[in-house]
Amino acid sequence: MQNGSKVVCVDDVFPAWARASYTALPTKGVTYTVRSMSPGRGKPLHIVDGKPVKNGAGDAHPEIYLLVDELRNPPDPFCAGAELGFKADRFAPMEEAENEAVYEESEAKGAFALIPGEA
Repeated sequence: MQNGSKVVCVDDVFPAWARASYTALPTKGVTYTVRSMSPGRGKPLHIVDGKPVKNGAGDAHPEIYLLVDELRNPPDPFCAGAELGFKADRFAPMEEAENEAVYEESEAKGAFALIPGEA
């Protein structure tokens, strides 16, 4: 993945804190354009009594996060000037996603029969 590349969302299951913090979330199967990529934190904030608090939990697990042209979100409350982004592993490069869809389709049609005795 790089800026300008097309990606497909492969994971659109978000925890409650993300649904409450983001204004726009990606949808599985939809194609997006990478706007930027950078190091990020796995969990940008922690909600206690309905309010975000610093927790440092994400700092131990650096990840690559990305922004996409089609979605805009509010600033990360703990990272001045940075927009809330998404984990890169929620997306697959367009080429990879297309190959996976072809495999799933042929598997659904029974194109790959199992040999008796093999799992």
